[in-house]
Amino acid sequence: MVPDLDISLLKSFVAVVDTGSLTAAGRRVGRSQPAITHQLKRLEAAVGRTLFIENKRALTPDGEILLGYARKLINMNEEIRSRFSMPGLAGHVILGIPDLYAVYLLPQLLARFARAHPDVEIELRCMRSVHLEEALLRQEIDIALLTAQPHFIEPLIVRREPLVWVAAPDAYPEQARVLPLALLPAGSVIRQFMMEALTSHGLSWSTAATSESIAGLKAAVLAGLAVSVFPACAATADLRRLTLKDGLPPLSPVQLVLQQRPEGITAPANNLARYIATELKS
Repeated sequence: MVPDLDISLLKSFVAVVDTGSLTAAGRRVGRSQPAITHQLKRLEAAVGRTLFIENKRALTPDGEILLGYARKLINMNEEIRSRFSMPGLAGHVILGIPDLYAVYLLPQLLARFARAHPDVEIELRCMRSVHLEEALLRQEIDIALLTAQPHFIEPLIVRREPLVWVAAPDAYPEQARVLPLALLPAGSVIRQFMMEALTSHGLSWSTAATSESIAGLKAAVLAGLAVSVFPACAATADLRRLTLKDGLPPLSPVQLVLQQRPEGITAPANNLARYIATELKS
């Protein structure tokens, strides 16, 4: 009979699958590479099955099955911890976030938080990071998850999100002599990183479309009008990712940070901020 499974073993197992690296998995769960290897051996011994195919790069059929259960158990464990760390939490929280993160990073996270704290009402305000900073200063929102701006001093970094070049699956604008771009407006850190990468590689470009929203950028890309740069979380399967092989330069990742309004926040807002920071930790 399979013994009760240690949740820490499952967390390390999922971390290896998600990161594709023992070293990166160790950083995520706070363990050394040898410790991660030992945990995987313990997990395989506990379930009596081989979970990985050679070099930890692919899962066996049994590994695929266990992965689904592991994610459910870890999520349930986090919900229980969150629920009983501050029982009876209630109130209203205004959370600011750019739409490109709200759509792709928040849904499951907020669903778990809502199940743990059903009496906390969360109001979402979606806008660009530069506007979120202003809204915080005006006390219009409680907390904000936003892209770190160049002038931020020692911000609370909760995630480093890779940036990727994207194009339509059936169009090849990257082959044009002058690269057509779909851009966020001036002042965007992602736009700045795009410009710096193109300039450093001596590539010519033109503006084909500009939009404040991820939906507008994606529409321009899928129409075949331009290439763009998306956070990796938003580069969905209906987009074609471009790399150096396609003539596009590598990009620096963006830093996602949490900030709060200057006059302080309520217990529900503070609890939500801590939960987001924990869940999104790279």
